[in-house]
Amino acid sequence: MPHLNLESFKPLTYPTQCGEVEFLFQADYKNPDEGALIATRYKGREFFLVYKNGAKKLLKSDKITRPSPNFILKHALLAYAECSGSPILDSNVDNAPENTHLKTHDALKTISYFAENFPKNREVRIEVGFGSARHLLHQAAANPDVLFIGLEIHKPSIEQALKQIVIQNITNIMIIDYDARLFLEFVPSNIVGKIYVHFPVPWDKKPHRRVISEAFLKESERALRVGGTLELRTDSENYYRFALETFSSPAISRFDVRKNQEIAIVSKYEDRWKKMEKNIYDVTFTCEAESPEPDIIGNFTFSGGAVDPKIIDRLSTETYKREWGFLHVERTFTVGENGSMIRLAMGSFDRPESTYVLIENGAARYYPSFPVRSSANLQAHILLDELIHG
Repeated sequence: MPHLNLESFKPLTYPTQCGEVEFLFQADYKNPDEGALIATRYKGREFFLVYKNGAKKLLKSDKITRPSPNFILKHALLAYAECSGSPILDSNVDNAPENTHLKTHDALKTISYFAENFPKNREVRIEVGFGSARHLLHQAAANPDVLFIGLEIHKPSIEQALKQIVIQNITNIMIIDYDARLFLEFVPSNIVGKIYVHFPVPWDKKPHRRVISEAFLKESERALRVGGTLELRTDSENYYRFALETFSSPAISRFDVRKNQEIAIVSKYEDRWKKMEKNIYDVTFTCEAESPEPDIIGNFTFSGGAVDPKIIDRLSTETYKREWGFLHVERTFTVGENGSMIRLAMGSFDRPESTYVLIENGAARYYPSFPVRSSANLQAHILLDELIHG
């Protein structure tokens, strides 16, 4: 991850602008000696830089709000060091200009793009964790009338895919840096032709982190059109057997199993595994019925009335568990003389989300963006609103 090792950290006077980068405010950890978050705006994106005070004084990206592509983060890090006069001892951040290919594409989307107006004018296919993007690029080129949505959280893979999209002049791919387990809730019912999950991380020691789950299968079945498929391809026998059990869970289900079958395009990892003579398993679930549109009502605005800072302190001492999921305050911050901020973990147990709530002049709002509009997150928001407003 891009970072700077500073000789000393020098805060700015906020808000301030350094070239094209804006630094909006600073949120200090409850123990200010621990470090701070710096709210940053650049290239139309708002995110936090993180200063961690320890054996090394590191300036890096906040994992929750980290922007794509990496150029945005690198440029913001260097701009802060220059603007604040914080000397850099060493870093892994280069000062290279923005990749020309990344300037000329519009394939990279945010979750708000899909939440506000999901494309519905043609068949959609989704690839979860596209890695090198060989399969995604091949499928898009072979099916120009289909819209492909690629989900990936590995930044270098995203940038490589964007570069190839421009080089190959492919116009039917959209890329998003997002958790697939959350993304599916934004997909309209009966619109998806195929969902590819090729060689996901097995998570043998933490199976709850696997992409494939009963909840993921349920959302996939709702999003798929009749005859549409959810395809798992894996070299992990444990994951293969887990998928068999999961795909068997519905009262009525149809799925096919294949072993060591050739496909048109493979990843470099699959090439390697074949040379090692590892078995490759395919488990394909087929949707056989139409689904109603999800009925999710509510929004993420807070009630009126001032928020008592003492309530925020009390919230951080407890995890609130309910049937729909949970709400937990992970961190508290101070903002200026009278403001504060909290970092939340919220939503379903299977698909938790982390987000921030900024409290200024007694009023609360999510920052820098709303949580995903899922039913569990809306329930968590209602609970939080009740707790902070008594």
